[in-house]
Formats: sequence, structure tokens, C-alpha cells
Amino acid sequence: MFSTLFTAAGDVLHTVAADVPNPGQGEAPPGADQLLKILRWVAWVVFGLCVAGVLIAAGRMAVMHRHGEGGAHASGLAWVAAACILAGSASALVGALVG
Repeated sequence: MFSTLFTAAGDVLHTVAADVPNPGQGEAPPGADQLLKILRWVAWVVFGLCVAGVLIAAGRMAVMHRHGEGGAHASGLAWVAAACILAGSASALVGALVG
């Protein structure tokens, strides 16, 4: 009984999956080159902010070290490093999710 039910469910899923069109690689719409230019600008700004974040975190750690609290801002540097890793792997991450 269960094997018949699972077979019927598999047939239904196969039929539904067969009806979904596969767009393949697709074709870029008109004006896509302008969108890519904007994305490159955004990436440039984000990487600039990552560098600024590292420098700011290092500066705060240096100033607080004079006051004996340098280790308290190490977590800030860890957050900046996590943001840098996410920004650097954004293209690969989206490619893995879409492809």
C-alpha cells in the first residue's frame, strides 16, 4: 500500500517538475551593462568601506590599549573581518545559490 502511495507521489512530482521551464543561461535584457557598472561601483565602495573598517578598528584598539582596554575592541575587528569575507565571497555565494 505504501509503495503504491510513494510511486503515485513520485509520478505527480515528476509531472510537476517537468512543467517548470528551464531558462538556461538566459539572455541579458537591454541596459544590463549599466546595471553591471552600478554593481561594480557598489563593490568598489563596499571594499573601500571594508578597508576603512579595518583601519578604524585598528585605531580604536590602539587608542584603547593606552587606556588598558585594547582587547575589548577585538570583537569589532572580528565583525569587520566577517564583513570583508562576506563581501569578498558575494559573487561566489550568489553563483552557488543560483547555479
